[in-house]
Amino acid sequence: MSLTPLTEVQREIRSLARTFAADAIAPHAARWDREACFPVAVARQMGALGFLGMLIPEEFDGLGLDTTSYLLALEEISAADASAAVLMSVHNSLPTQMLLHFGSDEQRDHYLKPMARGELLGAFALSEPESGSDASSLTCQAIREGDEWVISGTKSWVTSGSFADVIMVMARTDSPDARRGSKGISAFIVTPDRPGFHVGKKEDKMGLRASPTVQLNFDGLRLPSRNLLGEEGQGFVYAMRSLDNGRLGIAAQALGIARAALDASLAYAAERRQFKQAIREFQAIQFKLADMASRIESARALLHATAAAKDRGESITMYGSMCKLLASETAMFVTTEAVQIFGGYGYVKEYPAEKYFRDAKITEIYEGTSEIQRVVIARELYGGK
Repeated sequence: MSLTPLTEVQREIRSLARTFAADAIAPHAARWDREACFPVAVARQMGALGFLGMLIPEEFDGLGLDTTSYLLALEEISAADASAAVLMSVHNSLPTQMLLHFGSDEQRDHYLKPMARGELLGAFALSEPESGSDASSLTCQAIREGDEWVISGTKSWVTSGSFADVIMVMARTDSPDARRGSKGISAFIVTPDRPGFHVGKKEDKMGLRASPTVQLNFDGLRLPSRNLLGEEGQGFVYAMRSLDNGRLGIAAQALGIARAALDASLAYAAERRQFKQAIREFQAIQFKLADMASRIESARALLHATAAAKDRGESITMYGSMCKLLASETAMFVTTEAVQIFGGYGYVKEYPAEKYFRDAKITEIYEGTSEIQRVVIARELYGGK
């Protein structure tokens, strides 16, 4: 459901995503979760259908769609499996958008076009073991040596980092003796074939278990100078601008999880009988379902309005943070209520409620915690100061 009128193209995109999710993702999601493994072949299928190049203009082999179409598709994928959705979200909103807006013509031809087609999968590496919410405190170092950059350091929490083909890496290019804070950070295009590239620890996570989250270690990794993205010292700016878009994707992912939990709760409440009637007849259950649905619709309305503002060229920094904050907290509320509606069955893996609950929590944490979103919103209320 959507209160915002959808165009024919948007309805077709949503229908295509829903069909693909139902056929290729949903039947396998529980097994992928148990095995903590996501088939790369499915990601390639997503690329072949255009889901990995939705926001990339046609001149770079993308679909050139509006933001609402992308978010509609992402919600459908997430409702089937949030692990598949996070791959789609990161790829569409971070590495590809950085290449599109800040890359050279050569970089767009070499990397962006095959990424739009899903032939190359993207990842984004900003956080480090000691650098999370305070992202500008990162220490991964890049040193210029002639026509090459030499990168040393460790990146953490890299989604799809174990199989990505193109990784956008933030590293310091200022001197260790004269740090310049966020102005000393640059962005680099890293590929796993470079000597010195190592995939490190894979995190054993509570949720999104099918999506690999890994450390990446760079041991004197050498890159040609042409792999610097945009201008030296502007990497942090590029990353923050891309995260504005990324937060819309996480909001859509959160809504997909919440919607799936509501749908499962509606079906269970109609089937489960206690005291000689379906539990949907009890006012306590009805109130839970009403609150769940109301919060989902409210978060979706804000998300789609923000997407429209983005496509009009307006700044969405504050509203993007509002979207992520509201949608992620909605996902946690709805999945918590779903577990309660399922009762004891909500606590066992035979039923889907516990997976939705586990998957929902991370949406309050990554790409900026709920606390960071509140900081951003408050600053914007004071004019960005």
